[in-house]
Amino acid sequence: MVKWTDFERATIQDIFSKMDYETVGPAALSRCLIVYPWTQRYFGNFGNLYNAAAIIGNPLVAKHGTIILHGLERGVKNMDNMKETYAELSVLHSEKLRVDPDNFGLISNCLTIVLAAQMGKAFTGEVQAAFQKFLAVVIAALGKQYH
Repeated sequence: MVKWTDFERATIQDIFSKMDYETVGPAALSRCLIVYPWTQRYFGNFGNLYNAAAIIGNPLVAKHGTIILHGLERGVKNMDNMKETYAELSVLHSEKLRVDPDNFGLISNCLTIVLAAQMGKAFTGEVQAAFQKFLAVVIAALGKQYH
């Protein structure tokens, strides 16, 4: 089980309580699909993903970006039980969707960049460390079914 400091818990809860899901989620997923174009293969039913403008303006990309953040919110509410929290999503992504587990790291990198831009100077090294630890624990839980 992961040990969380009081600072880490408070930081993660604060980030998610202030985050604009409708802005950050779509921006993070759009960035991921643009920067790592091979990830687009999992979104074949999303229509036009031919260029950056199409991706950014795609309502299905925006919707799924928001869904990703709501999925992360489940982890915020269950920081001491991440494996169980993400067990069902792990099975879905590994067995049904067959998503490459490396993609979880790619979207988390993009999410970190978008969040840093949104938070500005408030995104200190300590905040980044707590956020990236949280994402690493989520990624490990999502990847559990792959092992």
